[in-house]
Amino acid sequence: MHLATLDWVLIISFFIVFIAIGLIVAKKSGKDSKSFFLSNRNMPWWLLGVSMVATTFAADTPNFVAGVIREDGVFGNWIWWSFLLTGMLTVFFYAKLWRRSGITTDLEFYELRYSGNSAAFLRGFRAIYLGVFFNIVIMANVCLAAIKIGHVMFGLSSYEVLLIASPVVVIYSAFGGLKGVLLTDFVQFIIAMVGSVWATIYIVNMPEIGGIEKLLSTPAVAAKTAMLPDFSKPELLIPLLIIPLAVQWWSVWYPGAEPGGGGYIAQRMLAAKNEKHATYATLFFNFAHYAIRPWPWIIIGLASIIIFPNIESLQAAFPDLNPSFVKNDLSYPAMLTYLPAGLLGIVITSLIAAFMSTISTHLNWGSSYVVNDFYVRFLRKGATGKEQVAVGRISTIVMMILAALLALVLEEARDGFNLLLSIGAGTGLLFILRWFWSRINPYSEIAAMAISFIIAGFFFINGKMETPIIEMAGHWQLVLSVAITTMGWVLVTLLTRPSKEETLNSFNSLIFGNESKFKGFGMKILGFFAGVVGVYCSLFAIGNFIYSNLVLAFALTAVAVVCGLVIIRSFKKTDLQ
Repeated sequence: MHLATLDWVLIISFFIVFIAIGLIVAKKSGKDSKSFFLSNRNMPWWLLGVSMVATTFAADTPNFVAGVIREDGVFGNWIWWSFLLTGMLTVFFYAKLWRRSGITTDLEFYELRYSGNSAAFLRGFRAIYLGVFFNIVIMANVCLAAIKIGHVMFGLSSYEVLLIASPVVVIYSAFGGLKGVLLTDFVQFIIAMVGSVWATIYIVNMPEIGGIEKLLSTPAVAAKTAMLPDFSKPELLIPLLIIPLAVQWWSVWYPGAEPGGGGYIAQRMLAAKNEKHATYATLFFNFAHYAIRPWPWIIIGLASIIIFPNIESLQAAFPDLNPSFVKNDLSYPAMLTYLPAGLLGIVITSLIAAFMSTISTHLNWGSSYVVNDFYVRFLRKGATGKEQVAVGRISTIVMMILAALLALVLEEARDGFNLLLSIGAGTGLLFILRWFWSRINPYSEIAAMAISFIIAGFFFINGKMETPIIEMAGHWQLVLSVAITTMGWVLVTLLTRPSKEETLNSFNSLIFGNESKFKGFGMKILGFFAGVVGVYCSLFAIGNFIYSNLVLAFALTAVAVVCGLVIIRSFKKTDLQ
């Protein structure tokens, strides 16, 4: 792939700008752990919301969406669209609770809500399990996408891609802290959206595609455009719509879509000025993430069916790429090779931005766990602010190296997605209920974590065997994992004692005050449903405008507007501080 001088100027300028941002904010961010990990809790909703969206706009996300479309069609995206319900639950029930807690990381919640050594163990263990090991799996998946893009666009080997990309993101993550991440996220998101929309317009109008109408009327493409699966085909309906909407959204812990909030989403809510900013940021994130952002990727994924109709055509186009990397998710970067000079530079810059945004967030988030929930809590309780920042920077570098090494053995974006889903299967309901059901205790969480990990490990190894022990489709594996894990942790909850009364009273006093835990429940439920319906209608309205189904598109838009008004009324009736 040949890049013009203009392309290189754009790409190099991008690297310089983001390294500069990290270095400029380094002095203020390096004072103590609160400034490094939470930006002193004074961030506005729009910056936090954009950062949430930018973080989930990983370099592997367009690849993943394009791969899903080529395999299952547009409706295959319900595997992740279903997580909107989780997001809206966080908006109306949990965002204000997280901000009200005043903690530094979501893992600190464990010793706020639970009592005893088991709570301390849970906090420390999950700091390493989630902040290091689980986090590295996520980052490795993003690095895999960078490897594929780097080879397609630059002809670079896997090692060369990682050696070039990793140091830059480490520099501004390690020096700039969360504020550096938020500021770069804002610019990265703008670049990424402009690049993806512009690329979509150019690709659709290429002579080989012939415009949007010709694209959508091509038989091979038309078969993939439906936004809902055929209800007469249970082999599609059950795994791609029913299970995601009936089981997956509330039962699975997945980064960025944690039931009850958590991870880097919680980190941003905790960094907000107040409860209102935390809630508005999360609402904006869910709208932009599900309704606006996917369509450029969807259209490019559909267009790739014409240019690269099968895996063999992708292999022929990139004969030097390791055959194990040639999967359907390669189609997205492959389509970008058709872009002209200038636009190609912007799009490559947008993909680099997506990579850096996600990796920087996960590095900052993971290092916050290592420092706050492991190092300071168990190793050096009297550590100074500067010492904590230094440990955070060291852990950032180590995690980046480990993620890069793991990326070399993954094969496809969907592999990582499915692995993460299976590891978190069955734990979601616990995270939803633990704020309200006082019987839940540390042993409930330990049981859920252990059972889901064992089951995920079994199915992962089983799937790699030449002769599997159990032949079971992936979606039924998920349902079985959820059922076993949920029954397991509920049984443990009922057989063990709840946390100490004084701990529970202290927690309830801080989070709920003297009011009922269920105050305003009806209005929150109304807001939740309005949010879900409104965002889905917005998603489908945009799709129908693209498909030229104007009557349906306008009708869906009208419903979305009404839902927006209901949400506004719901917020007015809710006691946000």
